[in-house]
Amino acid sequence: MSSGFKPRKGGGVIAHFEPAEASILRSLVTMVLGMVEPGHVSDDPLERALGIGSSEAPSDPVLARLFPSAYSDEEQAAEFRRYTETSLREAKRADAQTMLDTAQAGRTELTPEQAQAWMRALNDVRLTLGTRLEVTEEIHDEIAGMSEDDPRYPAFVMYDWLTYLQDTLVRALW
Repeated sequence: MSSGFKPRKGGGVIAHFEPAEASILRSLVTMVLGMVEPGHVSDDPLERALGIGSSEAPSDPVLARLFPSAYSDEEQAAEFRRYTETSLREAKRADAQTMLDTAQAGRTELTPEQAQAWMRALNDVRLTLGTRLEVTEEIHDEIAGMSEDDPRYPAFVMYDWLTYLQDTLVRALW
C-alpha cells in the first residue's frame, strides 16, 4: 500500500503506488474528467470567444459541489457563474488530466506544479466521491462501525485513502 507523498530533493514530491492503486486513481480521475467536460456552449461566437457560459446552477449534487454558487442571491450567483464556470471547468480538466497522465504504478515523481495540480484534482475526486456517498464529519465512526460485508465499505475505505493521500501531499508540499 502507498505510503503517501514525501518531499523530493530539489523540489516536488514522490510517492510509490501499487498497480491497483494507480489504476484506481486513474479510474476515479477519469470519472471527474467526464463530469467537468465543457458545459453549455453558447451559439454566440463572441460569448464563446470570451468563455461566457451558462448561468444555470447545476442540478447534479456533485456538480453543484464542484461548482458552488458564489453568492446567496440567485441573480448575482447566475451572473458570476456565467463569466467564471467555463474557466473553472477548464482548470479542473487540466488538473485532472495532469493527474491522469502522471498516476503510475511504482515510483511517481511530481514537479511542484504537477503536485499542485494533483492536490486540486484529488480534492475534486474526494468531493465527487464524498457527495455520492453522502459523507459526513462522522466518516471515521461510520467506517469503524461498518461491516466489511457492507456494500458501501470499499467506497468509504477508498474515500478515506484519498483523504490520506491528500493529507500527505499537503504535508510534503508544506
